[in-house]
Amino acid sequence: MNRLAFDALILAGGRSSRLGGVPKQWLVFQGQTLLGRSVAAAAGARRIAVVGDGGSFSHEAQLPQPAWPSTLLMCREEPPFSGPAAGISAGLDALATGGEEAAYTLVLACDMPMASHAVTVLQDALARSVAGKDGGDGVMARAADGRVQPLAGFYRTAGLTKACADLAARNALVNGSVRALLASLDVQLVPVPAGSTSDVDTWDDAAALGVAAGNQRAGQDRRAGGANVGGNS
Repeated sequence: MNRLAFDALILAGGRSSRLGGVPKQWLVFQGQTLLGRSVAAAAGARRIAVVGDGGSFSHEAQLPQPAWPSTLLMCREEPPFSGPAAGISAGLDALATGGEEAAYTLVLACDMPMASHAVTVLQDALARSVAGKDGGDGVMARAADGRVQPLAGFYRTAGLTKACADLAARNALVNGSVRALLASLDVQLVPVPAGSTSDVDTWDDAAALGVAAGNQRAGQDRRAGGANVGGNS
């Protein structure tokens, strides 16, 4: 099946407050950081914008840094820590400066270590929908337990950009919710494989998924609270 051209934005700018401030993007799963896994999940994108603290992307981690694709862009929501809706808007702005926008944009949170499985299913569902001339405004992941994950979805870029502008016009973009941002979009819910949208908000989540703190900065292992080393809140 022919897949559609798309851009991607990865949200990696939260406070990680329930992880004691340890950046989620540098947690480790099966030898890769969560940010590295997210970038790999979006590998089919023409361009990828990572929205987060630029300083954290350059600090030394214990693991070798991945070879970031040349199309990777770094940006930050303004003001910092103003929520995922503002992060999506910042990512779209960054992608818009790099040339012609793709018709669809993948929005992905950085804290889902197995998101690549969801992305593959969503890509196929979007291609079928567009081929049937029923593309709507995109597709969004629905987990096996019925929970919807708006931060794992492909959205029509024009519709998402307009939704950001509308929210900003109401002074509701900063600290606004993603659900409010997407409320006006006609999005198809797509069942995705079990565990593919499981995210890491707490150290209990990390332990359950086999996600480790690593040694990205002094004291992280101690703050892991026993998270299994085997493996935007």
